[in-house]
Amino acid sequence: MAYIKLTNEAELPGDGEAKEFELAGKTICVANLKGRIMAIDNVCLHMGGPLGQGFIEGNKLVCPWHGWEYDLGTGQVADDPEAKLALYPIKIENGEVLIEV
Repeated sequence: MAYIKLTNEAELPGDGEAKEFELAGKTICVANLKGRIMAIDNVCLHMGGPLGQGFIEGNKLVCPWHGWEYDLGTGQVADDPEAKLALYPIKIENGEVLIEV
C-alpha cells in the first residue's frame, strides 16, 4: 500500500496530546508521545468512544468516555492483550504527514 496525505505537520497534536483526523470516511487518532507521532484507530473497543478526544497518560492513550487505556506502541487494551486496535505507519516528509491505511 502507498502512503497518502493525512494533514500538514503544523496540524499535529502537541506533546502528550491526541487529535482526530478524517481520511476517506474514516477517523484516525494521531497521538504525540514525547515527540513520537503515532496513528491508531479512533474508535474505542468498549463503546465506540472517540480516542482522539482522549489524553495520554504514560505511554497509554486513555478513552475520554470510560477510561479504557491503549498501549500506543502495540494498540493493545491495558487489561486485555487479546483486544487491540490497528496502528498505522506514519511519516513526515516536506511538512506533510503521510499515513498508510
